[in-house]
Amino acid sequence: MVLIVGIIILFAKTHWLQWLFFQDMTEFLTRRVWGAKRVTARWKKISKRLEGATESEYKLAVIEADDMLDASLKRMGYAGQTLGERLQRLTSATLPNIEEVYEAHKTRNSIVHNPDFRLSSDDAKKTIETYEQAFRDLQILT
Repeated sequence: MVLIVGIIILFAKTHWLQWLFFQDMTEFLTRRVWGAKRVTARWKKISKRLEGATESEYKLAVIEADDMLDASLKRMGYAGQTLGERLQRLTSATLPNIEEVYEAHKTRNSIVHNPDFRLSSDDAKKTIETYEQAFRDLQILT
């Protein structure tokens, strides 16, 4: 009984239940997932990097898209220490372009671990399109 009362007091003082109610109502009224604006803004920033004329901007866009996918999969509850381990938990039913995402992740690893790696504009655009399709399939981007 003391435990139950303690939990009720904890929820009342932290406003956790009120926050969940606010979040649920916002999602219901706007018909958008909570945090969708932030995700969309971050994705626009990544996409805008492809407009730059430098290879470093292309590389940074790929790295940021990979990090965004990793963070998204963490929030979705996929276990693993690295993005590669999280991707192994996905199936083609969950993510139809899983093979392309693996290739995009390999490109990111080459960028990070090989300082001599060259990334063309076309390869960068193809890689970013792969990540974008993955986000759409996972319903992260609308």
